[in-house]
Amino acid sequence: MRYITSLVRRAVEDYNMIEEGDRVAVGISGGKDSLALAAALAGLARYYPKKFTPVGLSLDMAGDGDFSEIAEFCEKLGMEYHVKRTNIREVVFDIRKEPNPCALCAKLRRGALNDLALELGCKRVALGHHNDDVLETFMLSLLYEGRVNCFSPVTYLDRTDLYSIRPLIYVREGDIKGAARRNNFPIKPSGCPADGITKREDMKSIISNLETKTFPGLKKRLFTAIKNSGINGWSEKK
Repeated sequence: MRYITSLVRRAVEDYNMIEEGDRVAVGISGGKDSLALAAALAGLARYYPKKFTPVGLSLDMAGDGDFSEIAEFCEKLGMEYHVKRTNIREVVFDIRKEPNPCALCAKLRRGALNDLALELGCKRVALGHHNDDVLETFMLSLLYEGRVNCFSPVTYLDRTDLYSIRPLIYVREGDIKGAARRNNFPIKPSGCPADGITKREDMKSIISNLETKTFPGLKKRLFTAIKNSGINGWSEKK
C-alpha cells in the first residue's frame, strides 16, 4: 500500500484535490479499487500537511446487503463509515428494464452518493477510477463517440457545490490487484447482472492485447497523450 499511497499523494498534489480541513467522502462499492482508495486516503490522512478527514460511504443497491466486513475494514483504518439503503437495482433492472443499464445506474449512484456526502458535511467525493479506467474511458469516447475526451481528475459540480476527485489516476489496476491480495481486502461481489459484459470490458481487453502483442509501453504513452491533449481538467495545477 505504500507505493499506491505515494501515487495517490502525487495525484492529490498535482491537481490540488484536497484542501485543509476537508471532509472527503470516499465512495466504497466493496470492489478492490474502492477499498484500495479508502486504505490509501486513510494512510495519507495520517501525515499529509493539509489535514483532512476521509469518510467511507457505501450504497446498498437493493436495500438488503451485508456491509459488516467493509465496516470492520474501515474501523481498522480509523475511518468513519456510513451505508445508505437504496432501490437502484430495482429501478434499473425491474422497473425500467434498461437494455443498456450502465448509464442510468451510474447516474443514480452518483446522485445518491453525492446526497449522502452533503448530508455528512463533505465537500469532496473521492472515486476509485484508476489509471486503466482513464485509458479505457478515453478510448471509448474516441471509438464510440468520435470525441477526444475523458473524465477529469477533479470535477466541480456546480449544482451541488461538490468536487469529485479521482486520486487513483496514477495507479495501475495490476498494482491494486496485488495490494488487495496481499492485504486481504474484504472484496464484496458486485452482484450486478451486467458485470463483465460491458463495452468497457471489451476496451480493457483491446488495450491489453495491443500493449502485450503489438505496442509495448502503449499504456504509458497513451496516458501521456491524455495529459498533453488539452482535455479540460488535465493540466496539472501550478
